[in-house]
Order: sequence, then structure tokens, then C-alpha cells
Amino acid sequence: MARILLAEDDLEMRRFLAQALRRAGHDVSAAEDGETAASALEQQSFDLLLADVVMPGLDGVELAKRAARVAPGLKIVFITGFAAVALNRDTGPDGRRNPGLSKPFHLNRLVTEVRQLLCA
Repeated sequence: MARILLAEDDLEMRRFLAQALRRAGHDVSAAEDGETAASALEQQSFDLLLADVVMPGLDGVELAKRAARVAPGLKIVFITGFAAVALNRDTGPDGRRNPGLSKPFHLNRLVTEVRQLLCA
């Protein structure tokens, strides 16, 4: 079981993803925006950050940069409705290539991607 921080501004998407990850056996904390997620990263430890790229205020990319400073070993997966962003995943703030999922995606793909990343 992994501790996952999910940062997603869309309420229904956030509930849907959190439920799927919990059913897969993970402990999920959900944040409605990047600032709330950044605050959670400073207060708790997580194995993985699953962050929407486009959020009001602190977006997923800036959140990942903060996460890399606060928790250098944290694994990060971006989710986005913009396929070009997901397909052009250069290195993240820690110098590693971050996986990404383009919405819509099947929940099995999310669970598989998370499992593979956590096992790497």
C-alpha cells in the first residue's frame, strides 16, 4: 500500500480517481488545488504525487517543483486534459522523466501506471 497525494481541481474527477486508487489498496489524500496539496506535502510524507497539470493558482508543474524541494524522493505522475502536454513529458523538476496520463484514461491504466512507478 502506498500513500498517494492526489491534486485535482475537478471535484468529480478527484472523487473518481481517489476511489479507484483506494480500491487498489492505496491510502489516498485528496487536495482540491495546488496550494492545499503543497501544504499537505509539508505536513505529511507521501510515496507518490498524482497532480493535474492545469489547476487555478498553483498548477501541477509548480506543485511538482515544490514537491521536489520538500520531498526529493517523491514520485510524480501528471494528469492532464491536454494530450500534447502528456505526450511531451520532458524531465521534471528533479531531473527525472515524469509519467503522465492524458484525460480521459481508463482507471486500469491509472492503477497500472501507479503500480509500475511505485515498484521502480
